[in-house]
Amino acid sequence: MNKIVVFFLFLSISFVHGQQLNCTVTVNAQKMGNPNQQIYKTLETSLNEFVNKTDWTGQNFKQQEKINCSMYITLMSHSSDQFVATIQVQSSRPVFNSSYETPVLNINDKDFGFTYTEFENLVFNANTFQTNLISVISFYTYIILGSDRDTFEMKAGDENFQIAQTIATVAQQSGYKGWSQLDGNQNRYFLINDLLSPTYTEIRKTVFDYHQGLDQMTDNVKTAKERVKTAILGLNKLYNSKPNAYLTRVFFDAKSDEITSVFTGGPSIPITDLVDNLNKISPINSGKWAALKY
Repeated sequence: MNKIVVFFLFLSISFVHGQQLNCTVTVNAQKMGNPNQQIYKTLETSLNEFVNKTDWTGQNFKQQEKINCSMYITLMSHSSDQFVATIQVQSSRPVFNSSYETPVLNINDKDFGFTYTEFENLVFNANTFQTNLISVISFYTYIILGSDRDTFEMKAGDENFQIAQTIATVAQQSGYKGWSQLDGNQNRYFLINDLLSPTYTEIRKTVFDYHQGLDQMTDNVKTAKERVKTAILGLNKLYNSKPNAYLTRVFFDAKSDEITSVFTGGPSIPITDLVDNLNKISPINSGKWAALKY
């Protein structure tokens, strides 16, 4: 076989194996005056290719190992190349020895302004601010990657989170909302800084222990439930020092429905203390906690 052909075949194989995400990016343009404009479809296609075909980590993931996730972008306004939008980021990972996918992330970011010209190239560089579109999408990609790794090994997501922090630091100079501590207390700035802060190690320990408990469900449901319960109770330590921690909200935004499901079905364990603590730590979900069986 021609050496040039072999070389390009090798590049192609490496490229295909290099991607880490199985992500669906949706651009909802229903609020626009003309939702059928081709630019919205082009934007959606470009973002799907950008997220799924970029090699974010240099690691080889088999198809079944790719992280299932989604980014749902709702366009609020559009003028020339200026867009105002929101973005909801979700991810999940399989529970060991089952067909069930457990939600890991469910973040709704309402400060997503960006510029975009149809057919422009989307290329990632962590150390350079190019557009807010690239920065926000890349930032949440690394949040997805790091959060997934944290469910398998304690604080294993640090490397990915550090890249996300670099993206956030560089983007602060852009003036776009969501990157600065002055833009509120529940935004991208606090998300990444808190994830890497020793002050919030307990939430990452909870995430790890919680998912290890889920992974035991097929072996011993009661033991698994006890571990999940203990993991959640561990949030008390963080609540006592940071009662309104953004990361606590991030955790329950992803997990509240699942927690309700875990503790309302199958063999029961004592959960009076769990319900009391859930109502204290996450009162916004009190309606769900009321459904838990003692």
